Formats: sequence, C-alpha cells, structure tokens
Amino acid sequence: MLLPSLTTANALVVGASQGIGLEFVRQLLQDGRIAHIFGTYRSQQTATELMALAAQSAGRLQTVEVVLIEEVKIEAGLATVQSIAPQLHIVINCVGLLHSQKQQPEKALRQLNPENLLTYFQVNSIGPALLAKHVLPLLKHSDPSLLATLSAKIGSIEDNRIGGWYGYRASKAALNMFLKTASIEYRRRSPNTAIVMLHPGTTDTQLSKPFQRGVPPEKLFTSERTVSQLLSVLSNVTQTDSGKFFSWDGSQLPW
Repeated sequence: MLLPSLTTANALVVGASQGIGLEFVRQLLQDGRIAHIFGTYRSQQTATELMALAAQSAGRLQTVEVVLIEEVKIEAGLATVQSIAPQLHIVINCVGLLHSQKQQPEKALRQLNPENLLTYFQVNSIGPALLAKHVLPLLKHSDPSLLATLSAKIGSIEDNRIGGWYGYRASKAALNMFLKTASIEYRRRSPNTAIVMLHPGTTDTQLSKPFQRGVPPEKLFTSERTVSQLLSVLSNVTQTDSGKFFSWDGSQLPW
C-alpha cells in the first residue's frame, strides 16, 4: 500500500462522492494503517453512498464539504480536516470535468465557447492548484507524504495526434504544469512530500459514459480495477518521483 514506511497515516480524498474517488475511499478503508480518512463532497444530494460509508466506519471516515472552484470552501474544508488530524500523509484529488448538461468536449475550433473554456480551467486546473496551495501546511512534516491528482493522457501535448477536445486537453495540460511547478516549490518548503499526476485510463464512470464507444473491453476499467492499479503505482512513488506524470500501468507519460 501507500507509504509503506508508515504504521499509521491520515488520508484525504477530494471528490469522493462517486466514481473513482468513492472507490479510493472504499479501498483505503480496507487498510488498517489509515487512522483517519476524509472524503470530500460538493453536494450532499450526490454523496449518499459516501455518507453511508461514513456511518459504517466507526468514526474512521469523516465527510467534508469542499468545492474546488471556491477557495473559501477549500480553506474551510481543510480547517475542518486539521481540527481532527493536524497532519495528512496521503491526499488524492479525483475532481475533474469532461462534460455536463451545459457543455460537451469541442471537436472543432468553431465550437469554442469562452464560458465553457473557463469552466474547464476552473475545475481541472485552478482548483487543484489552489488545493496544493492550501494543503501544504498539513503535508509539511517529518514523515513522507503524497499529493496525487488525477490528470489524463489527453493532456499530454507530445501525445496529441488526433486533435479535438480543446478545453479538456488544455485544462489538463495546465493542471500538469501547475503541479509540476508546485512540486519544485514543495521540494523547498515540504521536502518529504511527493507530488504526482496520474492517468487512470478509461474507467466506467459517469465522466466517460458518453465516450466509451470504440474502447476495447479490456481497456474499459471498472472503478475497482482503476483504483487498485493506481494504488499499486502510488505504492512505488518516492520523493525522487515528485513532479512526474504516471499512467495506470506505472509507465511515465510525456508532457
């Protein structure tokens, strides 16, 4: 599991109300070394499964409201976390936007819309950067710690061969740059923390539902498989890997 040198650890999963984030919570709960797990949600209405897990966890799982596009709610949520666990060892950010009722990935320049582009960047790029800003004091301690964020291979500029998906691609590329840059500052201010970006592969969640046609069955992962694979990758991360971009199979992806 993560950070094998630790006998006890505190974990925060941001965007834990469904999909990959909820599965991270489930699998972390199975590790007895995790003393406290904090799972964040944006709306209680969509977090019923997370709330049910918390009720069954004998106090190990706490639910916290965090809205990544609102800095004051990031600060308030982390203040709640810090009042219970002054230190965090594992932070995994699973928040991301690909489509909604209001917007779909753009296939051509004529489909670009400034409002939609701003939304992509607010959720996929700026929010994770603000999380890195405010979570630093909880990760800055003498034990090894980890900040991992779900990115996407489609955010690799070098790997872009077919075009399209302008806003999603650009916002994930910006996410990678934000956190690569943050990893350099963390080396000075929190040298025991590793920051990594993760490509989870195509997972059978609401985010990917409209885009699963043409994905080979062996490349469409369940949430359980995705999280198991990513935890395996994270179990091998050391401080020397900080600032790197990993795929679900452990290979390093190009920028």
